[in-house]
Amino acid sequence: MPFVGALRRNVLILAVCQALMLSGSSLIVAASALVGLALSAEKVWATLPIACMYCGTLAVTFPASVLMKRIGRRAGFIIGLMVGFAGAMVATWAILDHNFVAFAVGSFLIGILNGFGQYYRFAAADISGEAYRGRAISWVLAGGILAAFIGPNLANYSRDMLMGIPFAGSYASLLILYGLSILLVSQIQIAVPGEHERSGEQRPLAQIARQPKYLVAVIGAMIAYGVMNLVMTSTPLAMASHDHEFADTALVIQWHVLAMFAPSFFTGNLISRFGVTRIMSVGAILLLASILIGLSGISVFHFLFELVFLGLGWNFLFIGGTTLLTETYTAPEKAKAQGLNDLLVFGMVALTALSSGFLHEWVGWRALNYSVLPAVLLALGMVLWLGRRRQTD
Repeated sequence: MPFVGALRRNVLILAVCQALMLSGSSLIVAASALVGLALSAEKVWATLPIACMYCGTLAVTFPASVLMKRIGRRAGFIIGLMVGFAGAMVATWAILDHNFVAFAVGSFLIGILNGFGQYYRFAAADISGEAYRGRAISWVLAGGILAAFIGPNLANYSRDMLMGIPFAGSYASLLILYGLSILLVSQIQIAVPGEHERSGEQRPLAQIARQPKYLVAVIGAMIAYGVMNLVMTSTPLAMASHDHEFADTALVIQWHVLAMFAPSFFTGNLISRFGVTRIMSVGAILLLASILIGLSGISVFHFLFELVFLGLGWNFLFIGGTTLLTETYTAPEKAKAQGLNDLLVFGMVALTALSSGFLHEWVGWRALNYSVLPAVLLALGMVLWLGRRRQTD
């Protein structure tokens, strides 16, 4: 199947929708903890709203996969976007009303949108032939490059645009991002799953999950996203506690998101050339490098370079894990195999988002960085083990 025509168009739409979703997410990452800090009674609850967002993602991850198996990707994406649109409205009102609970509820609804949107990358994989699967996943994730510029800058420039209340305008701008996404998704052309995919022969989920490739893919993705999210979510709090300006925080988040997604233009080609386990190993090593940078200082440049390396490591380890996962299931099995993967990944993301505020407040930035080292070493060890296993098979 050549990577042209309708395939290219659909992948491009998915990439733009990914960019808009991630623009909203990077805006929220830059602003949510600071809004939570202003609205909550205790500092330790500052990251609870962003944790609620990830809990929303977690809550719908598996059901969204099963639902889209029945009604198709396009209908599922539209449902998620409509819920997220409502969530942005609630969150904006909550900031204006200084209502912490409503802000957390709005964040949860936005998380539901993200839960459906996480399947943009799998939708691209589904419609691409085996030879183009890694490239299609990379193209969709490359949409995050726009998010690196749109999200943090939108948070910064719209911060005081609505009644002079910090970040109310930022959350109101999410309505534009999600509205555009609804229009774009309505134009996508992805067939509703056929009878074979909906009811074909399937292995038990436990049997699929016990495969070494599946285990390494899922654990690699969990650690990539969990480590990245724990450090990223705490960064605005850490920078504020060290008296750095919000404009500097927005710049750091911008370069972090750029580092997360810019390599996606060639990550798929690197996987095809060098193999998926080698690229995942490089990702784990880059995550280790980012932690060492974070432990070496607290200047703006230390935060900047830590988060750049953090983004690069996430890209290689997460895209590698996603690509590896597609080798582990048949078409009838993909809904439950993908659903379990994202359930576990975003369970880890929700856990790290919730714990980041507590860890930063109780043990500090340096100890928080130390805490992720065992997980990164575990990911590296498992990927190296699978790489050797694949060479001998």
